[in-house]
Amino acid sequence: MLALFGFLAMGACKSKKVVEAAPAPEPVEEPAPAPTPPPAPPAPSAEEVAVEKLEAFFNTITNASSVQSANGSIQEALGMFSNQETPVLIVIHEENGIKDYDEPTTINKYLNYLKDTKKNLNYISDLRLDGSGRVTELELRRK
Repeated sequence: MLALFGFLAMGACKSKKVVEAAPAPEPVEEPAPAPTPPPAPPAPSAEEVAVEKLEAFFNTITNASSVQSANGSIQEALGMFSNQETPVLIVIHEENGIKDYDEPTTINKYLNYLKDTKKNLNYISDLRLDGSGRVTELELRRK
């Protein structure tokens, strides 16, 4: 009986094979979904485009290397206005929503003032456009 028990014990040990687990397959990484691009900024309004162009003209006229160059830029800038007599109002003070203006001038005079003084001391605070996109009124403020 002891021999039988020993035989079974040995047989049981030999029949027990250590079964190694098959290596787990590498997890397949799915590509991350492409991030949603941020929404495109809204297109600038006609007024914003006109302000950018006019500010560029003002700086070009102020920094012109010659009178001829400044005069050429003035002629280009005047093309943005309904006429050469378009009013230019310069706010010198504002309190409680009431604005005080410097003496009104015209765009032609203002552009020539920039050419002569070579100083652009104002920025565009408001402008009005007509139906064809030309400036009919310009309001400036001190920088």
